[in-house]
Amino acid sequence: MRAVLLVLLVSVADVGASTDAAQPRREPRRLSCVRCCRPSEQPVPVPASRYTRMSNDPTYSLPKVQPTIDITILKGEKGEMGEKGYPGAVGKEGERGLRGFNGRKGQKGQPGPQGHSCKQLYAAFSVGRRKPLHSSDYFQHVTFDMEFVNLYKHFNMFSGKFFCYVPGIYYFSLNVHTWNFKETYLHLMKNEKEVAILYAQPSDRSIMQSQSLMLDLQEGEEVWVRMFKRERENAIYSEESDVYIIFNGHLIKPAVE
Repeated sequence: MRAVLLVLLVSVADVGASTDAAQPRREPRRLSCVRCCRPSEQPVPVPASRYTRMSNDPTYSLPKVQPTIDITILKGEKGEMGEKGYPGAVGKEGERGLRGFNGRKGQKGQPGPQGHSCKQLYAAFSVGRRKPLHSSDYFQHVTFDMEFVNLYKHFNMFSGKFFCYVPGIYYFSLNVHTWNFKETYLHLMKNEKEVAILYAQPSDRSIMQSQSLMLDLQEGEEVWVRMFKRERENAIYSEESDVYIIFNGHLIKPAVE
């Protein structure tokens, strides 16, 4: 039985060998990747096709793919409001704008309180200075530090000026004490104009010197005293214990009675 099987195996092997010998052995076909070409072009080898695809020739360059993202899909919910930032720097001042239209006329105001009859008919003051004064400038304002009479406060102690509230004829007088060996030169002023001079030459003896006048004043005008400095030293004398410098004024006749 074993002999029969061996014979069969040998015969089958011979048949297969004869069959392989009868048919010629073919070599495996080598495939190459080529690009599609136009009718007028010829196929090119694989390395050449690769170089062509990588070249800058627009005919054979690869298309550029630019993705488009829908922002509405990625947009999230609105966040909370942040903290207020620091104020920025101040900008340059702009040009002045055009003048606006006139506003509407306001309503008529309420009548004021009734005036004082005496205030309209009288005005008087008398003030003094207890400190001496040397001229330190070309023109120097003389102020006063002692108040004897100041009816209705028409004389301003801070500025040293009498302000006319009641128009009319006024009488004014100025009295000073001169200083030894020094010149005394003062102006009685009406507004910004000198109207009278009080003068005393330097002397080895000090004296009392005075000046007086009448003025016709309108409402709003001012009367005051100014020291005038020249080449020589100018001064007026006074003491803390005594008053040597006095300025007086009063209404003689009002313009409207």
